[in-house]
Amino acid sequence: MSTLNPGMDAETFDQFIDQLRRYVRDRLIPAEKDILETDRIPADILGEMRDMGLFGLTIAEEYGGAGMNTYQYTQTIRELAYAMPCFRSIISITVGMVNSALRNGGTEEQKAKWLPQMAEGMVTAFGLTEPGSGSDSAGMQTMAVKSGNGWVLNGTKRYITNAPDAKMAVIMARTSKEALPKNAHVSAFIVPMDTPGITVGKSDKKMGQAGTHIADIILEDVQLPADALLGLEEGKGFVTAMKSLDNGRLSVAAASMGYARRAVDSALRYASERKAFGEPIANFQLIQQMLAESDIEIYASETMLADCARRVDAGEPVLRKAAATKVFASESCGRIVDRVVQIYGGAGYLAEYDAERFFRDARIYRIYEGTTQILQLQIAKHMLREFAAGVN
Repeated sequence: MSTLNPGMDAETFDQFIDQLRRYVRDRLIPAEKDILETDRIPADILGEMRDMGLFGLTIAEEYGGAGMNTYQYTQTIRELAYAMPCFRSIISITVGMVNSALRNGGTEEQKAKWLPQMAEGMVTAFGLTEPGSGSDSAGMQTMAVKSGNGWVLNGTKRYITNAPDAKMAVIMARTSKEALPKNAHVSAFIVPMDTPGITVGKSDKKMGQAGTHIADIILEDVQLPADALLGLEEGKGFVTAMKSLDNGRLSVAAASMGYARRAVDSALRYASERKAFGEPIANFQLIQQMLAESDIEIYASETMLADCARRVDAGEPVLRKAAATKVFASESCGRIVDRVVQIYGGAGYLAEYDAERFFRDARIYRIYEGTTQILQLQIAKHMLREFAAGVN
């Protein structure tokens, strides 16, 4: 498989991963208790993450980033996601979806303006989902209307990760009232979050994922200049969003397996220490079965992710494979954290232990960046389309 994006030098990348692995275990995991109490990543840790270049992982070196390819990025996310999910969420929208949108659809001027700020640590958001629509672009209600030399946006975006902290957002909006073929009624806009007319709702209370903030973004007569239109071209927003979501889905897959590994390591430690009938429960074969099944599923997820990421770097279209990887990794993570609660037994239901937090935190992975059910439909449609076209 040829490589179009070689990414960071291999030796440098290996050194970076070793450093990150130590940082996650020595600095991030000890900070989790404080984050659970405050629902916020400490400012000094955010500063350290910026200094390490975590906000610029995939941004090209010419704009101040590390220039990682997709394979390196997903391996980095897997390591980072061994700690609680908020550390991935705060950077992944920037280095994943927003960077992908600008890289694939932005003009040179837009890249030069925004990518260096992102690489330095600017928090961003990606506004696609609405109260009445998510994957269904025909149901999108946010409108962008031409006004003089610019645009006026009105609408509401819902469940937007990083919305309370973001300085900039890529917002999807209709530029045509009619639903057009190939979703050409949707365009993408680069929106500074301090623009008059933007209101960010109260941060939503969630089942899990402490320190990760989501909220509504309400746009009321938000006036934007002409160059806010991504790529200065109408009708490309949905295509841009879908390309960005491929990246986002691989990031969620990587996060799923990183957190699954953390949960399994916790279960191994607990099963080795907890005794019943005079011996560690790790000696019981049904406990061993749950551990083994979990390890098998993590390995399968890692293999799918590595293959899909390398295909991205080789320039192959991966919409179907990225969806499959995200579905398998997130669903297997759900099964794994459930087994971990079972291994902990009654203690697994108590907030005093990590198992119940793993269970709550992991549940969202099967929902965002495309629910399992939506992605299954997407995979099946592509299978049927390829069958009808005679593609093997």
